[in-house]
Amino acid sequence: MFTFAFTMVRHGETRYNKEKLLQGQGVDAPLSENGLRQAEAAGVYLQDVHFTNVFSSDLQRAKQTASVIVAHNNHCPGIKVVCDPKLRERSFGIAEGKPVKDMKNMAKAAGQQCPRFTPPGGETEEQVQSRVKDFMDSLCQQIVAQHASQCSQGKEGLETTHNSLGDTCGSSSSATNCSELHEAFADAVDGAVDLQVHVLVVSHGTYMRNVVKYLVEELQCTLPQSLKMSHVFSACPNTGMCRFRIAVDHSTGLSPCVDCVFINRNDHFGSLDTHE
Repeated sequence: MFTFAFTMVRHGETRYNKEKLLQGQGVDAPLSENGLRQAEAAGVYLQDVHFTNVFSSDLQRAKQTASVIVAHNNHCPGIKVVCDPKLRERSFGIAEGKPVKDMKNMAKAAGQQCPRFTPPGGETEEQVQSRVKDFMDSLCQQIVAQHASQCSQGKEGLETTHNSLGDTCGSSSSATNCSELHEAFADAVDGAVDLQVHVLVVSHGTYMRNVVKYLVEELQCTLPQSLKMSHVFSACPNTGMCRFRIAVDHSTGLSPCVDCVFINRNDHFGSLDTHE
């Protein structure tokens, strides 16, 4: 069993975020001044986290955020940021560049709830979820191929840690042990201290919500007992962070076993005068 840490960060604020305009994929706006400050704060908060791999959406707002975070990191300032179009925001078709309320009105006129509504020319939720699954599958394969044979933690750190989590995903014993594990973590390196491999992904709000949905609903990710479900699927703020521990049994090909450490954390906002 090979376990790695997986941290997702939403990009910093753009002018479109501030003005509540949809960006999707068609609007490739840079970070605003406040967005740059948010990215700087996120970078400072994560500066002592040792990332071994960094991935970003190929849209400008995500690439900028990833570059700022990496530049502040004490362990991997020269690491390559791999840009992957599978990490792009959901396409909102003709609604892109327009107020969010316009899409809500379109959904209402069509007799649908906004999250499920697909504007003409946009991606369906199912298409986004397919992108999420494709990325996560390829990520697990790549990380195992790149690191599994190199990490000495395979026999000690990983097995010891995973024994404490329980060997079966979703079992009652695993859930109990996971809740105990969460209580032991308390800062920016939460859930990753004992792991030699740590993946950073910088993406977008709707995409990240779909990743969380996939991990929780499809892979039966265990959650901290104190975490409310309303928070699990809530909108992530700009530069908000989520972290999971992902265990892959590459010898069997079974689905990964996933443990949530935190969702939508924004502790670094304390260093900002203002934030959106």
